[in-house]
Amino acid sequence: MNRSIRALIFVAVILPVIPGAALAQRTGQGFPDRPLRYIVPFPPGGSTDIVARIVAAGLAESFGQQVVIDNRGGAGGTVGAEIAAQATPDGYTIFACNIASLAVSPALYKKLGYDPVAGFAPIGLIGSTANALVIHPGVPAKTIAQFIALAKASPGKINYASPGVGTSPQLSMEMFRTAAGIDLVHVPYKGAGPALVALMGGHVEAMVSTVPSFLAATRAGRIRMLGVTSTTRHPDLPDVPTIAESGMPGFEVISWQGLCTPAGVPSAELGLIRGALAKVLALPEMKKQLAVQGMQPKELTVEKFVAFIRAERDKYARVVKDAGIKPQ
Repeated sequence: MNRSIRALIFVAVILPVIPGAALAQRTGQGFPDRPLRYIVPFPPGGSTDIVARIVAAGLAESFGQQVVIDNRGGAGGTVGAEIAAQATPDGYTIFACNIASLAVSPALYKKLGYDPVAGFAPIGLIGSTANALVIHPGVPAKTIAQFIALAKASPGKINYASPGVGTSPQLSMEMFRTAAGIDLVHVPYKGAGPALVALMGGHVEAMVSTVPSFLAATRAGRIRMLGVTSTTRHPDLPDVPTIAESGMPGFEVISWQGLCTPAGVPSAELGLIRGALAKVLALPEMKKQLAVQGMQPKELTVEKFVAFIRAERDKYARVVKDAGIKPQ
């Protein structure tokens, strides 16, 4: 049973919705007295959607109200973000804010249909996923240092794949390329799947994406993982070093997902949603299901979450500027 099916089974059965009559016992407030809308800025079936459905099930049990997923994909997450920012700020709309909508897109686009700073009230960070640098097995490098040396010896000769211009994987590789002082050629594909197929087929030499997306191919020997982009080793791959410990101290790139509401939600409702999310994320079964999706918990206060988002936005603005990346 693959991880997507397991996750959807969890959503269906692990946290049944309790009767609305129990709501007062749970919150001691009149909020919420009707279903909540959970906007996901990507199509159904992807990792963002699955994680949101897992969290929605937990929030539904906590509130005693349905939490309805509303998938609004398009334009790298900006369509759903705009819809969420324009929703009535009454606490009944929550949003799967993430690295794409609040950090990467603001760096790429001069004009957005929403304000990534003032348009939302952060609820909390759900978790993060490390990326990894992988290469085709035919590339004569076993470590990050060897790969850098190979690239320096052959500037402009090594191609790397990505799911497209301006995506998090491309920006991650550009951060690595800049920090290492090497010249690589970007080859964009229409999605992570085609990019990985190209890498396994030897059409490109390298790629960066999330660790979970590479696990099966790595274990099958079809690609070679050189390092992960988090500051600590990945629990599923304890023998794979971090890039930071491979001669590039301080290097860190993670994909992350949080929960936000439109700006202007009353403080009482914000407090209830924040408290419910914290309790849900503390559940052992919730932690287990998120881990299946490659999400590692990272507990942050609301203030630290706000600071984290700001730092991520600043970081990707520098990457886009330094690499001269233009959206297509």
